[in-house]
Amino acid sequence: MSEGKGVWDLSCDVLVVGSGAGAMTAALRAHDLGLQVLLVEKSDRYGGTSAISGGGIWIPDNHRIAALGGQDSPDDAIHYIKTVTRGLVDDARIGAYVANARKMVEYLDRQTRVHFEAQPEYADYYPEVEGGKSGYRSMDPLPFDARDLGDDFELMRAPSGNTLMLGRMSMTMKEARVMICRAPGWMRATLKVMWRYWSDIPGRLRSRRDRYLTLGNSLVAALRCSLRDRRVPLWLESPLQALIAENGRVIGATVQRDGRSLRIRARRGVILGAGGFERNQAMRNQYHPQPSQANWSATPPNNTGDAIRAGQALGAATALMEHSWWAPTVHVEGKEKPRALFVERALPGCILVDSAGARFVNEAAPYTDIVYAMYANHSEQKSSIPCWLVFDAEYRHKYPCGPLLPGYAQPDRQLCAQVRRGIHKADNLAELARDIGVDVQGLVDTVARFNAMAEAGIDRDFGKGDSVFDRYYGDPGVQPNPCLAPLRRPPFYAMRIDAGDIGTKGGLLTDAQARVLAENGQPIDGLYAIGNTAASMMGATYPGAGSTIGPAMTFGYLAANHIGNRSDAAANAGSQAQPLEV
Repeated sequence: MSEGKGVWDLSCDVLVVGSGAGAMTAALRAHDLGLQVLLVEKSDRYGGTSAISGGGIWIPDNHRIAALGGQDSPDDAIHYIKTVTRGLVDDARIGAYVANARKMVEYLDRQTRVHFEAQPEYADYYPEVEGGKSGYRSMDPLPFDARDLGDDFELMRAPSGNTLMLGRMSMTMKEARVMICRAPGWMRATLKVMWRYWSDIPGRLRSRRDRYLTLGNSLVAALRCSLRDRRVPLWLESPLQALIAENGRVIGATVQRDGRSLRIRARRGVILGAGGFERNQAMRNQYHPQPSQANWSATPPNNTGDAIRAGQALGAATALMEHSWWAPTVHVEGKEKPRALFVERALPGCILVDSAGARFVNEAAPYTDIVYAMYANHSEQKSSIPCWLVFDAEYRHKYPCGPLLPGYAQPDRQLCAQVRRGIHKADNLAELARDIGVDVQGLVDTVARFNAMAEAGIDRDFGKGDSVFDRYYGDPGVQPNPCLAPLRRPPFYAMRIDAGDIGTKGGLLTDAQARVLAENGQPIDGLYAIGNTAASMMGATYPGAGSTIGPAMTFGYLAANHIGNRSDAAANAGSQAQPLEV
């Protein structure tokens, strides 16, 4: 923390730290309320974790539902969130989210380049819980043409390889779902994706990156373009060093830029939207269940908790620090980050086993529940951190898995050495078990039991495929249960699964306006936190796809509204903000 007295190098109304979807939404809204805004980003690439994500947002009772024939209500949404969060989140924040998430999306739809469509078939993660829905609440961003970004396209964080066809071609979620299982229309979808990519000759001459943007890249690009339209500056390679406070109020921050420490005055407030601490091993050791490794995280390497630590230095309260947006991950040699397994576990013909060779979880469950189960099952008697994804040659041939393309597109002989070293393969289960250090008889017995259940289409042990959510990523061509198929065809494969994440949940405790709270429960004047810098309003759980970015954007919107509505804002900011001179 720095004291307020001293010379300022620069002044603005609102300083936003971070450049993910939440931070950029906050910046857009603040600007449109007549405030002068500056965004600062630690990395040399903007977009944060949002850019490599699916880009979806979970918006209950959104404005697209009725036209698609669905139904929802604020009461249903509030009841559902309260039920699945089990009292870990205060009612005011839940109510603020449900009341304002729709308003945030409608604002973006009307006044920016950001547009979403609701997904009728994408169920909440716990649709059987009262208030849960079998679709519509998750919204995906519409594709975006990178040519509108100009040179800023190269500065946006590239998508993860496992979200791209053949590691380079952009797909929408709907296209990917059809192609993964080779459902009816999959060849048409494949040819469409390839045509979009290869017909962009100017783009191919420039680089291999696809300029037809989908998922998180399309969301971030639309937000960045909207900021460019407003001439809102974004500084890259400008990490936050400390917050500056005076008489208990945050009035600015120290930011490093071009080797200099700049004191930036924020007349109206500072919004922290710089991600979590998942890449900070010391913080993981301090707060997380063990074992816990930063290199298991599927997030960018810059998420080291700087903004959280800056808030703690001012006496800010924290919450949920032991929790993450857990996701099982697979290490890929030579890559910046591992790959999270989102879809693969739900496909038929695979199981997760511990060192005893036993299953311990519904493999198709929400990814955060998989890692909770890994920790719950882990003991001195048996290890499930790591655990192993085991599958047979039929699964290998038909489906993608982590760094593997389907075998029909990429047979084993074509695997590069780095990928091959991460895959275990054997002609029988006993040999595979010995290779990965799993109890031989335990694995053989587990597969025999599982195969009998798969033939019947009923997982009596863990209910894989029982939920409509499980079946979303199952193979509709496999019946009677699209998530179950026996493991019978050799060779057999195993892939190590780590207790990874796509971000931490713990952070600065905030109120319904995204104001950071001190240890005494009172707001720290002038300081706001959103996204993974703030303690999640979803508690320890994950209500539906987009439950990370949806709240980040909504509370960014609310933070800007609160700053804009302050009684002294109008006197210090004109009716329209002027471009910041930097």
